[in-house]
Amino acid sequence: MPEATRLDQPADWSGHWWLPGALGNAVPGILRYNPQDGLRLSLIGGFDPFILHQVSEEQATAMANEYERWPVILGIADNIEITLLDCIPLTTTSYLPGLAAPSKQVLAATTALIGVHLPDEGEAVFTSSLVSVENLTQWSNSSILTSSSEGKGGRIDRVTLSMTPIAEPTVTVDDTAVTLVHAHTLPGIERSRGEIVRRMRDTAFVELRPQRRMTLTTAREFAETIQDLVSLATYQACALLELVLGVPPRPDDHLDDYPVRDREVKVYFRGTFTGDAEAKAINRSEALFTCRDIAFEEIVPRWWRLRKTCLPASNMVLGLSYAPAQYLEGNLLSAVGAAEVLHRCLGIGQRRIPAKAFNVMRETLLENTPEEHRQWIKSAIRNEPTLRDRLITLAGLPDSKAMQELVPDVDCWARITSRARNDLVHEGQTPRQSPDELVAATRVTTAVVMMNLLQALELPHERQQQAVFDNPRLHNAARLASKYLTED
Repeated sequence: MPEATRLDQPADWSGHWWLPGALGNAVPGILRYNPQDGLRLSLIGGFDPFILHQVSEEQATAMANEYERWPVILGIADNIEITLLDCIPLTTTSYLPGLAAPSKQVLAATTALIGVHLPDEGEAVFTSSLVSVENLTQWSNSSILTSSSEGKGGRIDRVTLSMTPIAEPTVTVDDTAVTLVHAHTLPGIERSRGEIVRRMRDTAFVELRPQRRMTLTTAREFAETIQDLVSLATYQACALLELVLGVPPRPDDHLDDYPVRDREVKVYFRGTFTGDAEAKAINRSEALFTCRDIAFEEIVPRWWRLRKTCLPASNMVLGLSYAPAQYLEGNLLSAVGAAEVLHRCLGIGQRRIPAKAFNVMRETLLENTPEEHRQWIKSAIRNEPTLRDRLITLAGLPDSKAMQELVPDVDCWARITSRARNDLVHEGQTPRQSPDELVAATRVTTAVVMMNLLQALELPHERQQQAVFDNPRLHNAARLASKYLTED
């Protein structure tokens, strides 16, 4: 297991940096990572950021009002190979801009690969991916740490904390082995003036090993897949904490007869939001489901299949947790859009009238429509369910008892929600709905989409019912539905 490389903690590396193929022009500098700002490379010297264009036949040149972007910058820092991807200059100080080399420069990079030189971002060189996500350890419902106590007469005389290896469940999906693994620290002692603390840590990771080597883009997609799964299961945004990739060892990496292991490449980048590994984990009862409800070997292939079918819908509804809009109207459109997209992805009830009968009706109408209006009529008539129909259908798919608690008046919710979305899109305002109704429609629609994703993952009906009572967001949505989305 790698040393801690968490994305919620700052880090820095001092060394020399150069453009590919220009090692002789390396310049010193410090690379710093900050969870809020991302990656910044501060150079003593730098690379010429100005783009020059020929302006005459005499080879005269002029600086354009644009700057270079460097796809790759390589470095050696703290005796470690580093690759920076997609770099742009933020500030450049030079005595003679465009004519002399910079004296100081600060660059921003989107990604840093600590432990490898990768001249081509699209090269398939990585053999494995190790992913850590907030709440993953709690969600996995497993730990290598166990405790026991002994005593008599209600008095505890002895407490034991032990580390016991456990089975590492694995499953293969799309020619990729996905394994739940654990890493632990040895017992440590922290002595202070007031107390002595002994501490051990257990961290769950998901390891992915494809049969063929993968690109960085594929590794990032794997990490996002695990991140989305845990975020869905806990119904809250869970940040990516660590991403460590494996690359094949070089021939001179080990002595003869020494165990050969892949090299570790630690990936740094600024995520959609900043996590906090030290924050309190979600209560297990508040999660929509854990590996106690669906085994790891079962939920992973189900989630892989569901993402292929319903990726846009899951992205839209999870986006309300990852990066919620600042205005209610934006959240309403995202929630309703996710519901409509999910209905289409599931492929249910796509036609209201049999196709043959509809085509006859449509042709009859077009024959009796003036030529100047025919094209508009042709595009307006569609043999599809309305948004209200789609919402009502979605409310009928998960467990009936859970949905009765979540949406006690389905018709009222579907009518208010579809009317609010249509008024907003077509009129630019929602005069027929109160702000409370808009909030309720947004949160209930989001909850309905989440419940349908749980149903698609085959979550047991008893667990669906319990989730509506135990999860604070679902429980709050049910309360709003009962108060604002029912007929008087």
